[in-house]
Amino acid sequence: MIVKSEPPITGRGRRTRTALVRAGREAFEEHPYDNVRVDDVCTRAGVSHGTFYTYFGSKEALFREVAEAVVGEMFAASVVGPAVPGDPYARVEAANRLYLRAWAGNSRLMRMLEQAAMDDESFRGLLLELREMFVRRGADGLRRLQEEGLADPALDPRLTAVMLGGMVEHFAHVWLDLGESCDEKTAVDMLTTLWTRAIRLEEGQVPR
Repeated sequence: MIVKSEPPITGRGRRTRTALVRAGREAFEEHPYDNVRVDDVCTRAGVSHGTFYTYFGSKEALFREVAEAVVGEMFAASVVGPAVPGDPYARVEAANRLYLRAWAGNSRLMRMLEQAAMDDESFRGLLLELREMFVRRGADGLRRLQEEGLADPALDPRLTAVMLGGMVEHFAHVWLDLGESCDEKTAVDMLTTLWTRAIRLEEGQVPR
C-alpha cells in the first residue's frame, strides 16, 4: 500500500495550504461544485497543479476542508458572548440574530454542502458531524435552563435542540436564499418567541 506523505510543516507550507483553501472557497462561492476545477483553484492560489496534490488528494478533500472552516466560522460567529445580558430570553434572541447573520454570509456554501451530502456518504457524515456542534450547544443550554427551573423539564434536550435548531436553519434558508419578505428585527423577534414558548421560557425570568 502506498502511503501519501504529509506536507512539510513549515511556514511556507502552511501559507501554501492556506492559499489553496482560500482560493477553493472563492471558487466554490462563485461557481457550482461541478464547475470548479483543480486547475482554476491552483491559478487563484498561484501554485502549480502538482503542488495542489501535495496538500489535497482531490477536489472533494479541498471542499471538505472549506466546509469545515465555514461551519467553524459560523459556530464561532453565533456564540453569545458576555456582553449580552444574563437574561436567558435576551440570550436566545441574540443567538438567533447572530445565527441569521452568520448564515447570510455563508448560505451558498452551506447549501452546496447539503447538496453534496445527498449524493456522497462521506459528505453526509461531515454534515451531520458539523451540525452536531450546534445541536450539542443548544442541548447543553436547554439542560442548564431546566436545571435552573426556567424551561419545561419534560423536554428532551437533544431532540428539542434538533427540532428548534432546524426551525431556525430552515427559516434562514427560506428568508435569505429563497427571498421570503421579512426584515431582520421581525425575523429575530418571531423566531425568539417561537423558541422560548416551545420550551416555556418567559421574558424576564430568573433562576429560582
